[in-house]
Amino acid sequence: MKLQELTEEEVRTLTLEQKDEWWLKNVYRGDMPQLNLRSAATGMLIGGVLSLTNLYVGIKTGWTLGVGITSVIVSFAAFKLISRLNLGTEMSILENNAMQSIATSAGYMTMPLVSVFPAYMLITGTVIPMERAMVWMILLSILGVLYAFPLKKRFINEEQMPFPEGYAAGVVLQNLHSDEGGKDGIFKAKILGVGAGLSALMETIRNHSVMASLKLKFLAIPEYWDEIVYRFFTPAIHGIPLKDLTVRLDTSIVMMGTGGIMGVKVGASMVMGALINYCVLAPNLIHQGIIPEANFKSITMWGLWFGAMMMTTSSLYAFFSKPAVLVESFRKFFPAKGGKEKKKDVLADIELPLWVSMAGVPVVGGIMVYLGHAWFDFGIFEGIIAIPLTFIFSLIAVTSTGLTSITPLGALGKLTQLTYSVISPGSAATNLMAAGINSEVSSNASNLLADIKPGYMLGAKPRQQALGHLLGIFAGAIVAVPVYYAIFNGNIAMFTSDQLPMPSATVYRAVAEALTKGLGVLHPSARMAALVGAILGVVLEWINIRMKGKFPISPMGIGLAFVLHFSDSMAMGIGSFLVWLAARKMKAGTKNHKIFVENSETLCAGIIAGGSIIGIILIILETVVFAK
Repeated sequence: MKLQELTEEEVRTLTLEQKDEWWLKNVYRGDMPQLNLRSAATGMLIGGVLSLTNLYVGIKTGWTLGVGITSVIVSFAAFKLISRLNLGTEMSILENNAMQSIATSAGYMTMPLVSVFPAYMLITGTVIPMERAMVWMILLSILGVLYAFPLKKRFINEEQMPFPEGYAAGVVLQNLHSDEGGKDGIFKAKILGVGAGLSALMETIRNHSVMASLKLKFLAIPEYWDEIVYRFFTPAIHGIPLKDLTVRLDTSIVMMGTGGIMGVKVGASMVMGALINYCVLAPNLIHQGIIPEANFKSITMWGLWFGAMMMTTSSLYAFFSKPAVLVESFRKFFPAKGGKEKKKDVLADIELPLWVSMAGVPVVGGIMVYLGHAWFDFGIFEGIIAIPLTFIFSLIAVTSTGLTSITPLGALGKLTQLTYSVISPGSAATNLMAAGINSEVSSNASNLLADIKPGYMLGAKPRQQALGHLLGIFAGAIVAVPVYYAIFNGNIAMFTSDQLPMPSATVYRAVAEALTKGLGVLHPSARMAALVGAILGVVLEWINIRMKGKFPISPMGIGLAFVLHFSDSMAMGIGSFLVWLAARKMKAGTKNHKIFVENSETLCAGIIAGGSIIGIILIILETVVFAK
């Protein structure tokens, strides 16, 4: 069955009522199985596991990755196998879609664990109790769902916004469940499995503690390939060994997989930024005594000012350089005025009722204001202001996600921090928690609508997708939060260390402290770096916009390299280059082209998933089991 879609002319000319009637007649699949016990259980299981993928990647890079397509392929292959073994039946296309909504929701809700939570704990010196963290994250995510559904009619039904990542998931689902899609789905699953297995193997054999406990240390490989070089001589700059500057080549391939997804432009820019920071600036500043020690934390505490300001100004400039996005955000929320009486909503029985959001927002918001005051010393007034302010930012984030699949959480988070530096000056903790509310709620509102897009394309019941998204929130919290607390085991000092770098937390903390104490506490060179980074961020993004995205340098990539280990930036750069090279050199129609080009995202997703999950397990073993 071919996907049924309105033409561009129909999108422009049909009324909302006509579009809903067309969808109900041509796309809606009625009572086809969707959210049921097996799709819910599968989605929560896969989502819980994949939440650990995002937790690991977030700890290393400060980013979260989409897990929707990965979850679709895994569940499709699993139930295909179950069917062939006569142990059950395959999932329907809408069951697979409902499962994807749950898994995606679980995967995305880990961001506070690698950003505002560790930043808050570092600033206050206190550990947030695990149960509080879990409840707070669940409430934030639910508020995002309540904000999203009033926007669904405008953004998806009426405007038919693309939501590119969601659209891609819809196309994958349609292809997998077509008559010819089964074979291709199994092929994708094999690629995913091979990537995951190879990455997991590399993570295991490079961990000397685990290999020694298994009495297999003779099979272990170095954690970094450059350790072989140090057996013969010590490469150095200004007498500082390169390994002390984090200039190393990692044997892990997880970050290479991440680079393969992000693209060569960002990957190359990260390598450029890493070379400038760790091979030019850092050794000279250490030589001059401005940076006190040659280690990651000391270098980052200087370099983050350049990197954070470049990322902030470039993302803000890119965002506000398109004022139409802001105008459209607010225009779309308010229905157009007309003299005709509104017809009865033909989708009223399958949409999430508006009263749920109207009643739910003040209830959930009120609970958050109270708990924020009781748990995080968040002022009542500041909390009340945060609820409507977050809706405004969510509206903007959804518009951006709908058009580009990019949710500008970094830019919106910095806007929140700037806003609260005026509303609540001198309170770094309040500044951080306000930014956390904004980021997580905006993320969930945007991701829910991106999840609903493939369901809309395939004829699913949006009410059931909303319920599925809520199930995913609980699955992610139940799995990721306890694992997170097991990793650092109450030792706040581990945050921003070599083992748990958490660059996003480093940036949030630095911005909060600067807005509290003022930039006067920084060394003059760091203040100059912040100014230069801010100017360069705007200039490079301006050039990029003028060249319609063809400018080969990403200011976001360069800035990020200043808050990551050199080895991580280099690995991501290598991964992006290999995928780019494969696309240029491998001939279309060959098996290698099908594996490494047509299915590069599937392969990279497997590499990330396999290495991340094993990486989390190994960190826990090292910090909890082997440390005793």
